[in-house]
This record gives sequence, C-alpha cells and structure tokens, in this order.
Amino acid sequence: MPLFSTLRIDKDASEPRIARLTLSRPEKLNAINSVMPDEIAMAIQWAERDDEVHVVIVQGEGRAFCAGFDMQEYAEDSPADGSDHPNRQEQQPWDPMVDYAAMMRSTQGIMSLFRSQKPTIAKVHGYSIAGGSDIALCCDLLVMADDAKIGYMPTRVWGCPTTAMWTYRLGAARAKQMMFTGDLIDGKQAAAWGLANLAVPESELEDATFKLAKRIAGVPRSQLMMHKLVINQALMSMGLEQTQMFANVFDGITRHSPDGLWFRRHAEVEGFKSAVEWRDSGRPIPEGDEARALIADLDKRRKPRP
Repeated sequence: MPLFSTLRIDKDASEPRIARLTLSRPEKLNAINSVMPDEIAMAIQWAERDDEVHVVIVQGEGRAFCAGFDMQEYAEDSPADGSDHPNRQEQQPWDPMVDYAAMMRSTQGIMSLFRSQKPTIAKVHGYSIAGGSDIALCCDLLVMADDAKIGYMPTRVWGCPTTAMWTYRLGAARAKQMMFTGDLIDGKQAAAWGLANLAVPESELEDATFKLAKRIAGVPRSQLMMHKLVINQALMSMGLEQTQMFANVFDGITRHSPDGLWFRRHAEVEGFKSAVEWRDSGRPIPEGDEARALIADLDKRRKPRP
C-alpha cells in the first residue's frame, strides 16, 4: 500500500471491494496542512487503478473527521526565512494570482474525491468543519453520527469555501443561511436538510457506513462510473467549475481585507484560540477603519519578522 504523511489508504480487511482512506493527523484533529490535498489525490489515484476496489470510505482517525485547515500553519506561523506564505502575503501589493494558484491546487486535490471514477463515502464523527466540510461534501455520499458537527465558521471572517459545494449539496436558501451565520449543524439536522444521506448514533456509524458501502460494492464498476459521471455532469453544467473559480479568488480576498488582516494579526498576537472565540461568539467583527486601528495596535505588539 502507498505510504503518506497525512493519511493512509488500504482495502477493508473483510471486503476488498471497499477501500478506506483514513485522514491520519489525530493530534491535530486531522487538520489539513499543505501536503494533505495532494496526498488525497494520490490516494484516490491508487484506488482508481485497483480494479478490485469499487467504493472508497473516507474517515478520520481519532476524535474528529477533520477540523479544517491547520491554522498554526496557515494563520499563526510565519515562514522561518521571512518570506510570504502564498495565502497570507504581508508584502504589498498583494498578488491575488499567487494566492489563487496555491488555493486552487488545494481545492483540486480535495475535488479528486468528487472526480474519482469510484463512489466515495464520507464517514463523519466529531467535527467536519471549515476545510474539513469541503472534504466531506466532495464525497458522493455523507454518513454522519447524530452528534457530529458540520459547518464553515470562517465565512464569518477569513474564509470562503473554495470547493463551493454547499449550494450544490444543500440548495441556495439553506446554503445562504450556513454561509451568512457560520453556524454548525449536527448530523440529525444535516440528514433532515438532505445534506447527509444518513445520520445514526455514533456507536452505529461504522456499521451503517459499511452496510451502505457493501451494497454499492456489489455493483459493477462500469455501472458505478457511468451513473457518477451522469450526475456529476449535471452539477458541472450548472456551473460548478466557474463557481469554484470565484470562490478561490474570494477566499484570497477574505484573508487580505481589513477584517481578514485583523483576524490574522489577532491570531498571531493573541493566539488562534482567542481569534476563533471572537469570530464564533457572535460579537461584531471589526471592519473598515476600526479593523485598521486594531491592526495598527496589534502590529506594535507583534513579534518582528526574521
């Protein structure tokens, strides 16, 4: 089996027609670093090339499915050599296309779950939030624990879902509710809204997911591939690729607007936990001149760059 640093993939011990792609950064709640999207794509390539595999279960090791992007890497830490990170450029003028290229590469890695010729099933426990929800929603099917949480809190500040799957999976009105509030919903609510295919008690999550995967695994690969292509083509015809282009550009803008830069500075100086608590509390987020004034104050307290 291929070896990766952020995940592993192999065939199920009892049913070789089912592959299991396990996100494996449990100490970080499987947060996405700069390597994981490429490794997801490579793992999916491995599954596609194995004719015995008919379906892929995507799951998370430890306490959560995936807690989003690793904010220590993306928000708190600065490169040791003093250079700019493509997604949080400090030098001016900001180059949006450098940002876009880096973010789109990440998006395309995660989208390999959507493009895969073989069905993919997200098995979600704990949290599937921010970028973690992108991974879940790029899978074809979603099975959640009743008490698991899914949502995209960074829509409140410093983020735009780059895969743009919320609208295509949930519909415009409910997608707007999720994006305007940054709220989380649990598995029961996700199933009631049609976002999740199934929601079950966490103790039954493995059995429910395996039962669904085994049912799918009995279908010939060619049949699965044809039906997935037909349904995916409907979404592509609705403009999914164009929507993702906007989403990736807008994601960069969220990180370089006054409110986005305030969030980054607050995370640097006060710690990401403090920034997140402010973001998610419902407390008004600084914008415009207020954000600029707070940035100036935080800059005085910020550690100098190397």
